[in-house]
Amino acid sequence: MNPKTPFYPGLIVVQILLFPMAVLYNMITGIRNRLYDRGFKPSVGFELPVINVGNLTVGGTGKTPMIEYLIRLLNPTRRVATLSRGYGRETKGFRFASPTETAATLGDEPLQFFQKYGDRITVAVGEERALAIPLILNEHSDTDVILLDDAFQHRQVRPSLNILLSDYHRPFFEDLLLPAGRLRESRNGAARADLVIVTKCPSEISDDTMMEMEQQVRRYVQKPVFFTRIRYGSPQPFDGVKPDALHDKIILITGIGNPRPFEQYLEQQYTVVRHFDLDDHHHYTEADIQHFRLALREHPDACFVMTEKDKVKLADPALAPAMQNLPMFYLPIEVEFIKNGQDFDEIVLNSLKRV
Repeated sequence: MNPKTPFYPGLIVVQILLFPMAVLYNMITGIRNRLYDRGFKPSVGFELPVINVGNLTVGGTGKTPMIEYLIRLLNPTRRVATLSRGYGRETKGFRFASPTETAATLGDEPLQFFQKYGDRITVAVGEERALAIPLILNEHSDTDVILLDDAFQHRQVRPSLNILLSDYHRPFFEDLLLPAGRLRESRNGAARADLVIVTKCPSEISDDTMMEMEQQVRRYVQKPVFFTRIRYGSPQPFDGVKPDALHDKIILITGIGNPRPFEQYLEQQYTVVRHFDLDDHHHYTEADIQHFRLALREHPDACFVMTEKDKVKLADPALAPAMQNLPMFYLPIEVEFIKNGQDFDEIVLNSLKRV
């Protein structure tokens, strides 16, 4: 077992009780995968490179910062398009990002891509990726590569490079199938990956730990394994907030899959007096902001710090009146390879030449 994985006896009891449902879930997903493997369900490929970044589990494994890493790697020489499902949005169907879109219409992560990179890339959302890709190419014929966000189980599209992410704190090889665990499909699904990245590693991870985890991964897939950590930037103020409003005491706001690494980092830098730990892709309302104001009254010498994904939603113009005069900051993050990052870059760039 990963030494960083906590052990809860009560959780084991719950997993045992849910195990029969997990067996049924495994049968359903297994049949579906075999139908794709044997060609009974169609899977389409495209003439341009399609790179998928996905995982086997529900919850955050760092897909968004990994997509951004690939954008920075590829964008200087290639026209990049990102395609996401747009999880959490209130709209349906295919749509392109534009200045009028919000997290409610586009989804928080696609909107983050658009706000960060603007017209340098094409950002689109659509539940049916096999139908969405031709729509992207029809409107943007100069597209050189498409990055699929969270499409490891969406097998209607056959990617030219399949990247599997696994959270260091919740490695797929120690997890169980839903609902007993967090796996969307069997661990054996890792065999479809062209490479595996263990994400959110601690800075002090040892070579022995990486070697042990790599051996565990290779029980399921004989492909390159990489290790990354999060590099945190400096807190950035919301528009209209003065930089000197940043204080040593902070009220933390997170609406992400696994906030613990983010929280741990901030606890090393600041005094966290309150943590609003909300569900992944939380839809912020004026009622939430009123709760934030009450917390600020209790801690008037504090400020708010959140993830960039939460900033995208809280910066919605519709919430601007309620957000007036709140000292809000967000923390940008980037992926950093612990070693062999150049090897990863070469694998990605070489994959573009094979299509």
